Amino acid sequence: MDNKIPIDTINLFPVLDHLLIDMLKSLSNSDWNRRTIAKKWTIKDIAAHMLDTNMRTISYARDKYIYAANSDIQNQQHLINYLNELNASWVLAFKRVSPAIIIELLEGSNKIYFEAISKWDMWADAMYSVAWAGETKSKNWFHVAREYTEKYIHQQQIRDALGKDELYAAQLFHPFIKTVMMALPYTYRNTLALEGTTVTVQVSSAGGGCWTIKKNRKGWEFIQPMPTADAIIDMRPDTAWKLFSKGITPSAALSDITVKGNNELAIVALQMVSVMA
Repeated sequence: MDNKIPIDTINLFPVLDHLLIDMLKSLSNSDWNRRTIAKKWTIKDIAAHMLDTNMRTISYARDKYIYAANSDIQNQQHLINYLNELNASWVLAFKRVSPAIIIELLEGSNKIYFEAISKWDMWADAMYSVAWAGETKSKNWFHVAREYTEKYIHQQQIRDALGKDELYAAQLFHPFIKTVMMALPYTYRNTLALEGTTVTVQVSSAGGGCWTIKKNRKGWEFIQPMPTADAIIDMRPDTAWKLFSKGITPSAALSDITVKGNNELAIVALQMVSVMA
């Protein structure tokens, strides 16, 4: 087996965490109550949710403890509803906790979280599959990359609310968008097209890239990137992370993208969602 990990994100967690803690420590009291693109959540709510994610991951990765309050999960929507309920209950409880305590707990748990996931065999089967990419079983490297996108998106949501510089350095953005694009073939699974039809999505930046899928008998699959395809969608990094995390709607994104070729085929890509929501 080729042991090269397709998307290697593990060593980026400390970098991302350091940037997050530095930013949170710079906030004023009023900053914590700013509304964000994450619908009902303030900056404080997002930080509390990130702590929740750390704690849950440490619990099962290090301590082999799994909380299962609801075992009646029969489909994807049941899972989403269950996770939303878990997220909401934690965020509600942390409204009574000070920002300073949240920072302290995040800073400490970030280190433990990283130590725990670093011990995983990246080619072993993950406990949780990456469902938004259509997988019912995933390898740990993909699960870790998915967790990286979650941390990346939440930090971007905070930075967006503050008007601070966002995370578009190639080192951080490219692994994020490469992971997100793993959902592209699955997004087109119900799209009818002739065999050989191609769709290209481009994210124009130093850390962006070009991804092409092709229709074959079994469905859609990635091929070598093609600058010419039957449908081509081009967007900026700020549009990409917001769109694919449901921060903005496909209709809102239309004014910020460029489409060439088959418009009806192209706009299917705007329905891609690379988060559990």
